Order: sequence, then C-alpha cells, then structure tokens
Amino acid sequence: MSQWLAQVIDRASTVDDWLNGPRQQALATLKEQSWPTRRTEAWRYTSLHALENLALPAAVSEDVSAPVVAGLDSIDLLFVNGELRTDIGAIAWPEGVRVSALNAADASMRDAAQAVFNMVKPERHLFGLVNDVLATEGVVIDIAAGASIEQPIRIINLATAGVESHHRVLVRLGDEAKATVIEHGSGSGASMNTSFAEYAIGKKAVLEHYRFALHGGAVIHMGGSHFRLDEAAKMNSTLVGYGSEVSRIDVDIHHAGEHAFAKFNAIYLLAPKEHFDLHSNIEHAVPNGTTEENARGIVGDKARAVFNGRIHIHRDAQKTLAELNNRNLLLSRGGYIATKPELEIYADDVQCAHGATVAEIDEKSLYYLQTRGIERSQALVMLNFGFIQELVSQMPNRALADWLAPQLRARFEAMESR
Repeated sequence: MSQWLAQVIDRASTVDDWLNGPRQQALATLKEQSWPTRRTEAWRYTSLHALENLALPAAVSEDVSAPVVAGLDSIDLLFVNGELRTDIGAIAWPEGVRVSALNAADASMRDAAQAVFNMVKPERHLFGLVNDVLATEGVVIDIAAGASIEQPIRIINLATAGVESHHRVLVRLGDEAKATVIEHGSGSGASMNTSFAEYAIGKKAVLEHYRFALHGGAVIHMGGSHFRLDEAAKMNSTLVGYGSEVSRIDVDIHHAGEHAFAKFNAIYLLAPKEHFDLHSNIEHAVPNGTTEENARGIVGDKARAVFNGRIHIHRDAQKTLAELNNRNLLLSRGGYIATKPELEIYADDVQCAHGATVAEIDEKSLYYLQTRGIERSQALVMLNFGFIQELVSQMPNRALADWLAPQLRARFEAMESR
C-alpha cells in the first residue's frame, strides 16, 4: 500500500456524516485493495508513481471563475477544489428540479442521494472508493418524473495549485424526465483531485450529458461518470479530456432495462509528455439494448494515451446492438497509444462490432496544404480538427460545440511537436 493511500484510510476514519453507512462499507473494501502496479491489468499502462508519496506545494490563493460559454443559457454551480461557491438557495430552479449541496441535504434530498450513491458506480474502482470515503462536498440533483428541464445544469469544478480535493455528483432522473447536465473540470497547477458522478436514469427518461476534463500541467486527476439506464431510457454523452501528469477517467454504462439506448463519444488530446487514460465499460444485462461508442484521440510527442473499451453482453441480453470504435492519431513517433477494445458476448442473437486504429499525420496532406501557402502550424490544426470534427458536430448543444471549437484549436497548437 502506498503512503498516500494509507493517509487516505486514516483521514477517512474521521469522516462522520449522514452517509456514514455506505462510507464505512466503502472503507472496508478500500482497506482490502492492493495498490495498482504495472502488473495490475487495469493499470498496466498507467503509472501511479507520482501519487505514491504525494507531496503538493503550499496552496496559493487564485482568482478563478466559471468559463463563459456564449449562447449557453445554463444554471451554473461553481466549485473550487470541490467546495461549493454558489448559493444554491438563491437560484430560481425550474419546476420539477430539486438541488442540494451534498453536505447540506435535508431528509428528502438524503433519500434521493442514497438512491444513487454507490448504487450506480461499480465497487471495483479504487479511486472511486477513495472518493466514497472522502468526498463530503458535492451536489445532489433530483429531477421529478415527467419534468422536462430546458436549461442545462452546469457543474464547474476548478482545481488550484497545492490542493487535494474530492468531489461527488449524484443525479436522479425520474421516469420520462428530460435534462442536460454538464460536468466541467479544469486546472493546471500541481494538485490532486478525484471527481465522480453517478446518474440513475428512469424509465423513458432522457439525459444529455457532457464531461469536460480539461486538466493539464502537473494535475493528478482521477474521475468517473457512471450511468444506469432503466427501460427505454436514453442517454447521449460526450467526453472531452486533456492529458496532464496523470489523468484517468472511468465511464460505466449499465443497461438495466430493455430498449435502452446509449451513445458515448470521447475525444482526448495530449500535449507533449502528458498522460491520459480512458476506461469504458458497457454492461448489457437485458435484451434489446443499443450502444454506440466512438473514441478519438490525438497524441503529441512523448505523450502517452491509454484506451480500454469493454462491451459485455450478458447471456439474457438477446437482440443487443452494440458498436465500439477507437481511432488514434500520433503527431510524432515519440508518442504512444495503448488501445484495447473488448467484446465479451454470451448471447447468440446480437449484432456487435469493434475496432481500433493508430495512424500518423498524413505527410502528403500536410505537404499539400503547405504548398497552398498554409503555414505548417495552421495546416496541422486543420488536419487535427478534421480528425475529430465528426464527433464535435454530433454534440446536440450547438453553443457548447461552438465554444469548444476554438478551445481545441488552441490545444492543437500546444500539441505540435517542434
């Protein structure tokens, strides 16, 4: 066990709140966990050396604010290092929405939270267990059955240098409800944070979801977004992740009801010497489910990307349709990508496919653009953006897509190997 994990267990013993029951269960499980090494399959390509004996610099006061997205009429909840800075009580919430800070939930909101907390996220996630025992800050969102919430709810969690923080999001959508939730995390100074979210999506409910994990620099970020779909529920999720010293995100989608539909698109962009690890797991436990998953990554010089995508078709999950595709682009031969798409099928009446590719920048295309008077740096931006444009264009929220485009172009410039 690492020194840091031993300290986590010691700190967890002092946490005592209304979630004490499930926290103690998680703590008991955490104590039994082994610290991942390169021999641990789920961490084979991601080293945790930087976290074993974590020593952060002294925290400094930073002036931070929520990023402005033109044309996005969202309800914003701002967290800094996991601590809520927004007055939830001052917000005029739409009818059918109840929202509470995790550490200030009343009896009814505690019931909503307990219906989701650790009921969606699998127990196997080591840093999910860390978040279970330490995350006293976060938000609970309860959408009533039949409610249709037009305004997106945006949860911004900014990480500042010198701070370790743990943050939790719990969302319950009632039957036939409809909502959009945006998780936005960013920061670049030396820090460590965990941020996990659980979504219980009721019958015929519709969730539009975004997660922007835009950490960089010396940040160590461990997070996850986890979804459970009841009968005929629908979700459309887009993940955009940057690399940092260590970034790891787990996505779990559990088809618990028939005729559920899940679409998951992921984009990850790594500047030189950064690391990003995305693990996705799709569980089709019942018949007639559909999953579409597409992940595309661009990896800079001496950067390291990891993708592991698993689709598990249970024995009773007949008539399942599931597709997984991972495409990667290396900006130099110094970059590295480990990709592992998996299909595990126990039913015989299904349609499933998976694939993965790794390629380099097409020098002929680059040369062609340069011969037309386009500078190399701009030509690289054009080729990179073209590689992921399909997934950006599939984002249902146009304001977010329009905001993201210049962010990605700026990111591409930082990724160029000089």
